[in-house]
Amino acid sequence: MAYLNENFFKLKAGYLFPEIGRRVTAFCDANPESAKRLIRCGIGDVTEPLPLSARDAIKAGVDELGTREHFHGYGPEQGYAFLREAIAGEYRERGVNVADDEVFVSDGSKCDTGNILDIFGKGNVIAITDPVYPVYVDTNVMAGNTGDANENGGYEGLVYLECNEANNFVPAIPDLKVDIVYLCYPNNPTGASATKEQLAAWVAYAREHDAILLFDAAYEAFIQDADVPHSIYEIEGARECAIEFRSFSKNGGFTGVRCGFVVIPKELMASTQDGEKKPLHPLWNRRMSTKFNGASYPVQRGAAALYSEQGKAEVKALIDHYMGNAKILREACQACGLSVFGGENAPYVWVKCPEGVGSWDAFDKFLNDSNVVVTPGSGFGAAGEGYFRISAFNSRENVEEVAKRIAGLQW
Repeated sequence: MAYLNENFFKLKAGYLFPEIGRRVTAFCDANPESAKRLIRCGIGDVTEPLPLSARDAIKAGVDELGTREHFHGYGPEQGYAFLREAIAGEYRERGVNVADDEVFVSDGSKCDTGNILDIFGKGNVIAITDPVYPVYVDTNVMAGNTGDANENGGYEGLVYLECNEANNFVPAIPDLKVDIVYLCYPNNPTGASATKEQLAAWVAYAREHDAILLFDAAYEAFIQDADVPHSIYEIEGARECAIEFRSFSKNGGFTGVRCGFVVIPKELMASTQDGEKKPLHPLWNRRMSTKFNGASYPVQRGAAALYSEQGKAEVKALIDHYMGNAKILREACQACGLSVFGGENAPYVWVKCPEGVGSWDAFDKFLNDSNVVVTPGSGFGAAGEGYFRISAFNSRENVEEVAKRIAGLQW
């Protein structure tokens, strides 16, 4: 008989967002009239149309596939040169040293942050922030890098770095030595951003302890403050200790199109069990060549179009729209006397629940009384209890209506 991967049984009852979906479906089935006015501000999915530059490029790419002379079959697993060059070129325009062949194009950063574990061995001490994007935790559980979950939902074998109001949701450097650290800034779910000094402290820690920083910069395009770094590689020494993940999902509206990328510098090293240091770049290259056939040609053409002048202007318009939504949501919550965080350099507003109200209680309150879906903070980890997240990914009309409903809530 074939054996199962029993690590899957360690996972908690359900991934956060399917559980939200289950509850919302049950509510809608029981309340068909209220379901008609439901507004979803839970899952961070985009709502605005795909930029025209990307649509035109995707259509042109499809048309190329319709002719023998321009047909493209299997492409390079690492991504087409035209897109890798555009991505690396933007880094270099910002004064950040990234070579074209250090960019690996994929079908999204969610996949990449899980798949990256393929090139790391067993026995690493892994640190995650708390609250945290659940994919970082669950993929480590699936890979067998943790023990069982405790009564608070935390997993044995992981080091949890608490993010709270006192540290502005950027964790303190740990006292103990860890080998791999997941960082996401601008942050999902808290909407917090990290300063150059804070990131420099993490780079210094990683270099001192030969640790690897897995830096998720999926929301870097939403940064509004000029002094907030867009890339971990803006920090001196980061090329020796960090992998960066990026996505076109939120800045270019590619959540349904699927395209992202990983940057792995050639000087980034990890150790064998015998203590020999080896570069990670060739390992990821081999992993991609073996397990991935590349993002589709039309999609990569669409992603490359976002780097054109027209594409950049369209991306900026999308960012301005969603950040305008975030401002409306922030101000609506503040007007009700709630403590609000985030929403200034990220499209997420992180709100503290009223005294005595739990995060799932707040979820139910919004769903039942206002017919609005938010995300309970406890779904992101124990430190998220007592908060809820509101996504700014929506139409302006819906966000303005949500603001009115927030004002009418009676806690």
